[in-house]
Amino acid sequence: MSAPGQAPQHKAPRRFTRLQKVSAATGVAAVGVGALAFGLGAGQDGADGSTARVAGGEAEVKPVAWQAAEHSVGEQRESVSQQSSHADARAKAEARAEAKKRAAAKEKRERAQAEEARRAKAAEAERAAKAAAKKRADHKEAASRSAERKPASAPSGSPQEIARQIVGDGAQFQCFSQIVERESGWNVIAQNPSSGAYGLVQALPGSKMASAGSDWRSNPATQIKWGLSYMNETYGSPCGAWSFWQSHNAY
Repeated sequence: MSAPGQAPQHKAPRRFTRLQKVSAATGVAAVGVGALAFGLGAGQDGADGSTARVAGGEAEVKPVAWQAAEHSVGEQRESVSQQSSHADARAKAEARAEAKKRAAAKEKRERAQAEEARRAKAAEAERAAKAAAKKRADHKEAASRSAERKPASAPSGSPQEIARQIVGDGAQFQCFSQIVERESGWNVIAQNPSSGAYGLVQALPGSKMASAGSDWRSNPATQIKWGLSYMNETYGSPCGAWSFWQSHNAY
């Protein structure tokens, strides 16, 4: 206050430092935030803060953390579902591939077994054919040796003795003898009244034996030569002819 009689003095405006200005502004902001917090706190309903009264009304408000958690769980469920679906599809595809693979392997084994059986059968047939061919060749060779073998002198004796000399081979002679015994009984002039077959070997007609000699009607040697040649050409040997005769009672 000024002294009596003195003109009043005006105080200069108070100047605030920069720090004081900042502090003042901060205080105002803090008061505003506190009031806002108080207003929201007064409107809360429940401890979880899920419901707030705002501007005279209520709104359902979920904390951000809850919303994020729920969104994350949904995404995880969807991801698990997709993974499960993909895994199931892969499992089915793998099962189909495995079944196809097993079927192909089975078919391959069956084809291999069938081929092996076919080859075995073909080999067996080939062996049998070779054995039969060898047997025929052996008989033919034996017969050829018998036919080529010439007696030192003209055959003589009984028809059986003449045949033994001409045939030569003991086994082939036995087969030859079996046939002649049943066809004519070693009768040079034997003739079948029904067919006209003639001679020791019952040639039909008898005139066929003329190729071995003009005396075919009475000469046992001529008849035996012709009969031996016929057996060799037709059956491979006298034994071949005898084998046929046993099955058919004729040759």
